[in-house]
Amino acid sequence: MAYGEGPDDAALQAAWDRFCNQLRQAGLSAFKDANPANPLQRADAFRFLTQNLGQAFDLALETRDPAFPQIHRFTTPTMKLGGDLADFTYRQAWICGDHVYRLSGKRGTARWLNVTVQGPRPDRIPGTAWPSLHEPFGDIPEANLFGHQIEADADGSFEVIVGGAPREKNWLPTTPGTRKLFIREAFDAWGETPTTFTVERLGMTTVRPLPTPARMIEATDWAGDFVTGLMRDWPEHAWLTSRGVCDPACLNMFPPDKIANDGSDAKRGRMAAHMVWHLEPDEALIVEMDWHSGFWLFGMGGAMMGSMDFLYRPVSYSPARTRVDEDGVVRLVLAHQDPGLHNWLDTQGFSDGNLTYRNLMSQAGAIFRTHLVKAVDLPDHLPEGTAKVTPDERAALLLERYRAIKLRFGL
Repeated sequence: MAYGEGPDDAALQAAWDRFCNQLRQAGLSAFKDANPANPLQRADAFRFLTQNLGQAFDLALETRDPAFPQIHRFTTPTMKLGGDLADFTYRQAWICGDHVYRLSGKRGTARWLNVTVQGPRPDRIPGTAWPSLHEPFGDIPEANLFGHQIEADADGSFEVIVGGAPREKNWLPTTPGTRKLFIREAFDAWGETPTTFTVERLGMTTVRPLPTPARMIEATDWAGDFVTGLMRDWPEHAWLTSRGVCDPACLNMFPPDKIANDGSDAKRGRMAAHMVWHLEPDEALIVEMDWHSGFWLFGMGGAMMGSMDFLYRPVSYSPARTRVDEDGVVRLVLAHQDPGLHNWLDTQGFSDGNLTYRNLMSQAGAIFRTHLVKAVDLPDHLPEGTAKVTPDERAALLLERYRAIKLRFGL
């Protein structure tokens, strides 16, 4: 059978041509001013695009029918998106308010878990003139459950009903505008285990229909908007809409008195701060924070704000994995080469990137101090007792990280 013999051939081909044109346009964004013109970061921008090209149709088509929901990981060690943080896992499932769902699984030992019902995605961020972040983001949180609110059996098994009539426990309400479940889990100590999840619609008695040409065309257009949107919006969307939390004009320091901590952040169970950094080849950056209790996380990202290579490199820290100096100060050191310090944040050779702080389930504020120094002069700017590591100890730490990350993702 040749092209033109099917009634939908022209429409399908036109949709695919549009997608290819959008993909070509998305590639041009790798050369935007926000992405440094060095070989590693130019390549990383295309890697950011190709990683998400790989999931474009999973989001647009394969998991997108709310009558036949599936849980999809949209970040992994080889797929970064949305300013993801290294010590988080992110999953979603497309749902709607017309159905009732059963979310079930077995609790792991990760320190923090949040399941959120997300509502409509407005064209503009509420209260602003800025457009919403590209699909699949921009939703408004409607309701959530934290891990400690989910009642489980003795072996950790649990069941949460999503939608339908109210229940006394393990229930999440939906609305006519509900469109997805958003599942985030955060890890502290190496060896913490992930929570397993599966979702199904109650009353699912028929098979899932195959995509029609019209459905395929719709998905192709959605995927095209997705790849152009992610290359267009990152990182500028964060600069324009994050209330100053991410400010490239405030280089190598956290913008003072700027945190993400509004009502939507509270529903997500977090507060956040953000720093944009630039390091010359011979420079290092010391980031200081007075130790405070609670569950906080630091994570490195590239120019497009995808997390750095957390499977192989020390690009994130949490309370259980951080050494605190004798004066009660947490000191993290961003450097291009291993300085032999325990709390090293590897730039992976990038000249520019970002550092994100998350504080989960706490309103305890942190005050940050930064010091840009020459890498060779680092010892002169650190307390004498700052924790150091030998090459063999670093290798052991990296292996411990590698095995723990693989455990989180079932690799």
